[in-house]
Amino acid sequence: MDAQSRGRDEIDPADQWVLNPQTGNYELRLEQSAPQSSAASRATGARRAGGRRPAPEGSAPDAAPRRRTATPEVPGQRSRRAGDASGGRVPPQAGRRKRKPPRSGKKKALLWTGGTLALLMVATACGGYLYYEHLNSNIKYLSDDNAGTGGFSKDRAINVLLIGTDKRTGEGNEKYGDRNSPGHADTTVLLHVSKDRTNATALSIPRDLITDIPDCPTTQEDGTTKLIPGTKSTRFNVSLGQSGRTPSCTMRTVTEITGIKPDHFMVADFNAVKTLTTAVDGVKICLAKDVKDKDSKLDLPAGEHTIQGEEALAFVRTRHAVGFGGDLDRIKIQQQFLSSLMRKLKSNDTLTDPTKLVKLAEAGTKALTVDSKINDIGKLRDLGLELGKFDMKNLTFATVPVLDNPAEKIKATVVLDTPRADPLFAMLRDDISLTEVEKQKKAAKDKQAALLKGSRAKASDVRVDVFNGGGPQGSAQKTLEWLQIDEGVLKSTNKGNAPADVSKTQLEYAPNQADQARKLADLMGLPASALKPGTKDAEGLEAMTLTLGSDFKGAGVPITGPAKAPEGVQKVEADKQVCAK
Repeated sequence: MDAQSRGRDEIDPADQWVLNPQTGNYELRLEQSAPQSSAASRATGARRAGGRRPAPEGSAPDAAPRRRTATPEVPGQRSRRAGDASGGRVPPQAGRRKRKPPRSGKKKALLWTGGTLALLMVATACGGYLYYEHLNSNIKYLSDDNAGTGGFSKDRAINVLLIGTDKRTGEGNEKYGDRNSPGHADTTVLLHVSKDRTNATALSIPRDLITDIPDCPTTQEDGTTKLIPGTKSTRFNVSLGQSGRTPSCTMRTVTEITGIKPDHFMVADFNAVKTLTTAVDGVKICLAKDVKDKDSKLDLPAGEHTIQGEEALAFVRTRHAVGFGGDLDRIKIQQQFLSSLMRKLKSNDTLTDPTKLVKLAEAGTKALTVDSKINDIGKLRDLGLELGKFDMKNLTFATVPVLDNPAEKIKATVVLDTPRADPLFAMLRDDISLTEVEKQKKAAKDKQAALLKGSRAKASDVRVDVFNGGGPQGSAQKTLEWLQIDEGVLKSTNKGNAPADVSKTQLEYAPNQADQARKLADLMGLPASALKPGTKDAEGLEAMTLTLGSDFKGAGVPITGPAKAPEGVQKVEADKQVCAK
């Protein structure tokens, strides 16, 4: 609004919202002009509608554009200049759309904010005080070619595919080279928001992942459909741009990899990073070391910084100056950046600042390409309202588990680590949140840790039967000898092989043997999770049962605690500041 009223100091900003006495609604008046005739109003409306969207089939050529209605004449704005002959009132421009009174900025913006970069851009683009048609005209869209589910629903989980393209469109971006490239799926995130909207997982897919790209029926500019042949064993990032592929092909490829069919796609370009970070006056990042990357042009010393514009783009593009210089390290950088950006967008200084929200709406709608099922501000608003419901502390960024490509001498690409990736994909398909899993694990860990609190028996009072349930051959006998000779646990017995193998070493004991269990756990380095208390007290000389699992590393060697599930997944928690290394 400030930009539109620049140079008009005679207008009081407080009077830009004017009450219409005939409708009871407030209306935004950004310019002074004489009333127009109804014919002129219709002509103006027609000009503004030009180039937007085609009129409905069967409508008259001169039919009025949709959502364009004339409003009764209302009082104009007051002038700050004394002695105005009209008493400070100027007739308003006729033909403007009716608007509702503005809501609380914080309440409204809390609902707008989504889960990731593109979604946050969308979520801020639904303010009632903005020009609906103006924002609509900013939006670019493409067909999803039936690669998606047909659209999100409020009664189930939502999956949105967010794609950052490296296409050099936009002012100043040609300097990064490869200016005529159609672009690639350079950064891809599958955002999963739970059915109950309490948590979300943002899954990054490495661009250098070797995968199969399926055949892709693709809508052409003339409305016809062309089948673009698939490609075996190629980089994931060529699923967009190359060979005429559109985002719908990236959707199909993601479905092939994960078994998850996205509801929608959203594509952001280089300008999205630059304009969005500028709109919020910068995003805080942290570097654990000095970074000077001649390729991305990032040059920053170690420590915390607030970055925006070109510098923000350089940060998310940097690769060679962090970690091992690969794409997986850049993914970490991008996840940390998005986490920080979301925290900034949900902070009070953003949510309560109308000027920032206007800038965000402009930046978001201009930098975004969406699928045709959400090509309208109203539809994007509805999606944004659903995506904005989860708490930031329940958003987890994860990366598809991968391994270096064994077929390459010089490691440049990666392949799917199926044993780790499949459980992760299954979690998302079954709507199981990584955040919720971690909460459950923490609760279980706290409960188990309580088992280690309390008194300890003497080693000579510990009674235990030792079974080998998956350890190396002879483990039970070696453990028995170590307990008796080195630790003084004389009341111990080798019981040979267990009835069944177990993956984790476990110690079963009765409630009245808890002090013995704690002592044995101390001696062997057993984690709390290995302790399995019973419900009935032991009688007489009954012994505890120690079963050595496949995690057993040798007599006297401590057994580590259980790994987090899914094991080995690269993760970033969105509500925490992490320094890039």
